[in-house]
Amino acid sequence: MKFPTLALAALLPALAFAAEPGPATTATNQLGLELFRQVAASSPGGNVLLSPFSIESALALTYAGADGDTRTELARVLHFPADDTSLTNDFAVIRAELDVMVKSSAQLAVTRAAAGIKADSIEWHMANRLFGQTGYEFRAPFLAVTRDGYGAPLAQLDFKAGPEAARSTINTWVAQQTQDKIRDLIPPAGVTSLTRLVLVNALYLKAPWQDKFLPASTQDRAFQLHGGASADVPTMYGENKYGYAKKPGYTAVTLPYLGGDLQFLILLPDAPDGVDALAAQVTPELLRECTKLAPDKIKLYLPKFRLAAPTLPLARLLRSLGLKRAFDDPPGSANFDRMAPRQSGEHLSLAEVYHKTYLAVDEAGTEAAAATAASMWTLGIQLPLPPEVHVDHPFLIAIQHRVSGVCLFLGRVTDPR
Repeated sequence: MKFPTLALAALLPALAFAAEPGPATTATNQLGLELFRQVAASSPGGNVLLSPFSIESALALTYAGADGDTRTELARVLHFPADDTSLTNDFAVIRAELDVMVKSSAQLAVTRAAAGIKADSIEWHMANRLFGQTGYEFRAPFLAVTRDGYGAPLAQLDFKAGPEAARSTINTWVAQQTQDKIRDLIPPAGVTSLTRLVLVNALYLKAPWQDKFLPASTQDRAFQLHGGASADVPTMYGENKYGYAKKPGYTAVTLPYLGGDLQFLILLPDAPDGVDALAAQVTPELLRECTKLAPDKIKLYLPKFRLAAPTLPLARLLRSLGLKRAFDDPPGSANFDRMAPRQSGEHLSLAEVYHKTYLAVDEAGTEAAAATAASMWTLGIQLPLPPEVHVDHPFLIAIQHRVSGVCLFLGRVTDPR
């Protein structure tokens, strides 16, 4: 029999560090690394960009509606703790800390402007929304958790009568929330007349560097591409104090954004062809350590780049991590009864999880956006000469919130062009 569909869409002064990462940070970074390695392996030699925070935030909302063995499975794959309250609270704390970061950067920008220094503040926006079938019976506790715990209010659409109109409404909302950087998140036929619910989480970031690169210093320099070929790419140059560590086999460099609460991480392997071997060594603990790198004066050569990939389906990768019951494998095993009661033998299950990202890095700073959509149906010390770091071959990147340690974006750059 055919079942109605539910789709979920998800579409970053003094620095205070948490003594230990909270459950939401730990879970986000662990799942993000697992998915990153799988995506990278399925796209050898290609650029890769994910938003672990977007993916985990979206799947946290499906978890809120799961029950029984399905809930246990989701908790295991998503690395969630047994305590739901601590998880929900930690996601709320991270969102609040990111909002504080924005306010602090705005105050700093005003202070700089008063001193005659032009500075833009950080723009950060994250929004959650439930789009549900008009008249469908969603459980009140589920709607309360998503609304109050995750800031996802319910809006009603008529998927039965106009699925394409509903898809257009959702995609337009996502584009608006991401400054038009994420378009067409849900692909054609991603929702149908059987759709009953779409949860959307969209995030947008525009962050100026603490110390901008001078455009006059940008020159074309050679970058060794995957496979050994070389291409000239616009490469920025800065001599400044950045977070820096030379480790066996790689170099880590962190560039602070305005205010210092947010940073851009570069992990550069020593070997030009060593990016995948380095990726295999990255752990949540390593990422955490990189939020605390001691500043050192270095000469940095960093290519400008822009990453914008098509919508990426994640269901197959999540299944390979052990998320099976949520996709109704075996048949009848999906249990999302906390989300809505079963009706006439029908039950909700995940069908597909879509993810889309955007990232641009230039002399002024970084602009980034992400969205994740999961469709469901029933049956988402300064040296005399500063060291030089030439980012001239494939490297790993991340955008980290230093206070919580959460990884907003994670990627691999093999071709900056």
